[in-house]
Amino acid sequence: MTTAINTIWVIFAGTLVFFMEGGFALLEAGLVQAKNTLSIVMKVMADVTLGSLVYGVAGFALMYGISHNGWIGATGFLLQGPIVHVASVPVPVLWFFEMAFAVAAISIVSGAVSERMRFSSYLVFVVVGVLAYSVSGHWVWNPGGWLAKLGMEDFAGSAVVHTFGGFAALAAAWLVGPRQGRFDGVENPFRPSNLPLAFVGTFILWFGWFGFNGGSTLDAFSPLVGPVIVNTMVAAAGGGLSAIAVTRLQQGVYDPTMAINGVLAGLVAITAGCAYVSAPSAVAIGLIAGVLVVLGTAWIEGWKVDDPVGAFPVHGVNGVFGTVAVGLFAEKGGLFYGGGLHLLGVQVLGTVSIALFGFGITALTVGAMRALGVARVTAEEEEEGLDVRLHGQRAYHRGVVVHRSLDVPLAERSAGQ
Repeated sequence: MTTAINTIWVIFAGTLVFFMEGGFALLEAGLVQAKNTLSIVMKVMADVTLGSLVYGVAGFALMYGISHNGWIGATGFLLQGPIVHVASVPVPVLWFFEMAFAVAAISIVSGAVSERMRFSSYLVFVVVGVLAYSVSGHWVWNPGGWLAKLGMEDFAGSAVVHTFGGFAALAAAWLVGPRQGRFDGVENPFRPSNLPLAFVGTFILWFGWFGFNGGSTLDAFSPLVGPVIVNTMVAAAGGGLSAIAVTRLQQGVYDPTMAINGVLAGLVAITAGCAYVSAPSAVAIGLIAGVLVVLGTAWIEGWKVDDPVGAFPVHGVNGVFGTVAVGLFAEKGGLFYGGGLHLLGVQVLGTVSIALFGFGITALTVGAMRALGVARVTAEEEEEGLDVRLHGQRAYHRGVVVHRSLDVPLAERSAGQ
């Protein structure tokens, strides 16, 4: 009975995490230009379709296979063979839950390279990215991983998912290069195409995050479930509130884009420590995260790195902060609770290692594509928009009235008569 209930719990939580891909799609579609809406949604679709298969063939094994050296799993390829059991659920159920995490980590990068990266080149990155994510995940979440043995705590992935994905996004955005005209000294012409759509995507991500963090108990009977859910909620609220306040002080307006990214920053930051900190600490972490995302956005723009959706400030900056915050705010072992410097030192070591690994692997992959001249689309394709040039469709057909089931626009039919 315990196994059955836990199985249902993990499947349910996994479906919530999987549904976050819908949130990524709507969020990123709303933040890019209208002419590239389908292009970014197709990248998210590639994350799911290709990424899930790569994780099934090799990623799950690299992450949860039996480790002989603490660095990489060596068993369980093609979902066959022994896997380290970290929960009382069947292995296929654990695979489904962890697959959703792997896909989410790679989806962080899709927005950072939106509007100018070739779709075929992005597919190559998905393969490399999923495999690299699985290796660094092994270090922390496999009991045999070298960071796990040192005592690193990352309950649901501020480091494993978000630091990795955020620094991979930074490397990819930097090497693919900015969109044409993005930093040419004139007023920024790149405006979000549909902010209400982006808000809906944010709420879907927030909704899915309760499965992301809560499901990471892998145990429906765990006393941590309630506190994890509460901490997830209040940290997100704190992040959104502080980002709104900071932009009001800076700009004189309540910035909708920063409200969105503030909420996401709070969610990212609490993901590592949601099971280890109190609710007041979770609020504090969220409030700090909301400030950091605003500062991180200004910093990356100062370096002229074009990140259309704020992937690095949200996930990279706050993935690092959230992981380190465990060493400060954890009720057991945290510096602010008399725990000394050991946990804090391990958290810093772990997040720096994962950040460098995610950045380095992505830089090598995208750098090779850039050297071969295949990293980004042509200037003409970028100008026209990737929806038409790469996918043969437009997301929005404004001003065309179609008569019921007929494919010919009504205006053309009238002219023909």
